[in-house]
Amino acid sequence: MYKLFFNLVFKRMDPEKAHYLAFRWIRLAARTPVLRTFVAAYLAPRYKELRTEALGLRMHGPFGLAAGFDKNAIAIDGMSMLGFDHVEIGTVTGEAQPGNPKKRLFRLVQDRALINRMGFNNEGSLAVAARLASRNPVFRTTVGVNIGKTKVVPEAEATGDYVKSTERLAAFADYLVVNVSSPNTPGLRNLQATEALRPLLSAVREAADRTVRSRRVPLLVKIAPDLADEDVDAVADLAVELGLDGIIATNTTITREGLATKGDVVNETGGLSGAPLKERSLEVLSRLYARVGDRITLVGVGGIENAEDAWRRILAGATLIQGYSAFIYEGPCYARAIHKGLAARLRDSPYATLADAIGADTKKVSA
Repeated sequence: MYKLFFNLVFKRMDPEKAHYLAFRWIRLAARTPVLRTFVAAYLAPRYKELRTEALGLRMHGPFGLAAGFDKNAIAIDGMSMLGFDHVEIGTVTGEAQPGNPKKRLFRLVQDRALINRMGFNNEGSLAVAARLASRNPVFRTTVGVNIGKTKVVPEAEATGDYVKSTERLAAFADYLVVNVSSPNTPGLRNLQATEALRPLLSAVREAADRTVRSRRVPLLVKIAPDLADEDVDAVADLAVELGLDGIIATNTTITREGLATKGDVVNETGGLSGAPLKERSLEVLSRLYARVGDRITLVGVGGIENAEDAWRRILAGATLIQGYSAFIYEGPCYARAIHKGLAARLRDSPYATLADAIGADTKKVSA
């Protein structure tokens, strides 16, 4: 049903307009008491075998919504209603910004992919913090907060910008993510170099500890799939050195190799997400797990279209997994299908628990 609707309606609309239309429907359903109960009962069934502990947090399952969909923390309940076990909001910047000029979001339907150059359009950390502070949740879910650099802030002053967002948002975050891997903010990816990343992460860690004294806010970093293997290793080693809680692998890619889609749209600047990212994201995840093992939590994201993709990430070393682009193509039953398929694969596997399956394939290769 959704695929027919997508082809007849959404496919004919500007992608960004379609996004906001769907967003309004989700929020409306989540604000309607009886409707949201029935929607959640169907789309968000709970499987005991998928219960997950990660980052010191307990979740209904391992599958969450990646950052980028809910930039301003306005649909957390709606996305939880649709079955996502955690919702990562953002990317939020120190100051409000409109993002890049439109048109800035493009569909590659043949490749089940998206190209975006949104440019961290968001209301800013002060406004988002106020919204989170006043939130009265309907559904219990884990909320991650993804922070990035304000575009007008010079690269040399990036640390202060991240610290400002941390001071405003850490108290409302179940976990905090430092995004240094979007290709759409000039100079941002330069911060992935360990000589720049070490002081940045250290400053954010100190700011989170100073701001929130009642608990430790888990801190993760999100990296690009375009890093060379030796740079992936360097980030992994740095994460262990600094006592980081996790790494998210991966963000969008600037490469355009192997696409079935033809025409000018392929040459649009921005980050490519969706199915074409699948294998490289899996490679980066496996490499990270081989390097860090169980010492830190790994989050697998990029090209997760179905339960088989999710299961492969778990076997490669992911404790948590996230999706976004496939949600656009699969529709509201996306998370439900992932959960159902994961539970079936776990039952048919030699592993007693989901935790036992984490990294199993990578361990075999490394042995």
